[in-house]
Amino acid sequence: RIELFLDDEIEVAEEEEVISHGELAGIESIKKAIGMLSGGYQMILSLHLLEGYDHEEIAQILGIRSSTSRSQYLRARKKLQGILIE
Repeated sequence: RIELFLDDEIEVAEEEEVISHGELAGIESIKKAIGMLSGGYQMILSLHLLEGYDHEEIAQILGIRSSTSRSQYLRARKKLQGILIE
């Protein structure tokens, strides 16, 4: 016997996010600052922050140790903060 279960939940349309001019300028500043980092730092930040990989996964992808991924990420973040403060 096959039973079918119907989901009674009603889908609610997601609200559109409104980005203010100030927030857009901040996003552009961050993009520009990331572009000023070395390629390796850009890669680590992208994989961890944007793609959501953990350091073990990044290590496998890049053929490095997870400790190297962690240290490179921390260095990249520190350098990015320094650029944004300037």
